Amino acid sequence: MANFLKPFVNWVAKNYGDNVGKMLIHTGVIGWILSSAAQVVAIMINDKIPKKQKLYMIPQEIADAGVNIISFYLITQTCKSLGSKLVDSGRWLSGPVRKFLLDNNIQNVGKKGFDVLTQGQLTPEMMTKFKEFRSGMDVLFTTAGSILSCNIVTPIVRNEIAANRQKKFIADLEPTTNDVSNQSIFNQNSYKRRPTMDAFIDGTYSRQRVYPTSSSLKI
Repeated sequence: MANFLKPFVNWVAKNYGDNVGKMLIHTGVIGWILSSAAQVVAIMINDKIPKKQKLYMIPQEIADAGVNIISFYLITQTCKSLGSKLVDSGRWLSGPVRKFLLDNNIQNVGKKGFDVLTQGQLTPEMMTKFKEFRSGMDVLFTTAGSILSCNIVTPIVRNEIAANRQKKFIADLEPTTNDVSNQSIFNQNSYKRRPTMDAFIDGTYSRQRVYPTSSSLKI
């Protein structure tokens, strides 16, 4: 391993060695940020997209990124915290650790306020087994949270926000005046006017003036 990588590797081991779930959450957030930034840059440098569309697409992409990142972090962190609490309190434990606690008559296992690490009187071997189990549960709950976020919650929230922004964008592009949809069907076309009784009477008298008739018949 190159020497310049050792400080980074040591930092990762120190901060994430016993907390794999935390590493998955942070790397997931970093991945979302890089992916969204790449998408925004791609829109900005694409000459085939009109400038007016870019003014809509870039803020929309940034808003999507915010929703993705926030929902991903909150949901996965909540799921991870739930899993860690279940394990730390002793409600969910591996078989060997639970047997050790029972054999040593440890009280209040699984109850509120109990902590396996501080109150379980674990031996170094049991401590290793406990941490391995907790890391596995962190990965399980973090993965479940990421699936819930990326496939269910985030698409629903993101699509709702995108739909509202799209409606506003379309409304800004369309003229608000001369909206023919709110006009009478007889007034939509200026060359087709609604016939009135006055027009009919005027037409009748005008024809009489041009073609006079008589009450008596001539043979």
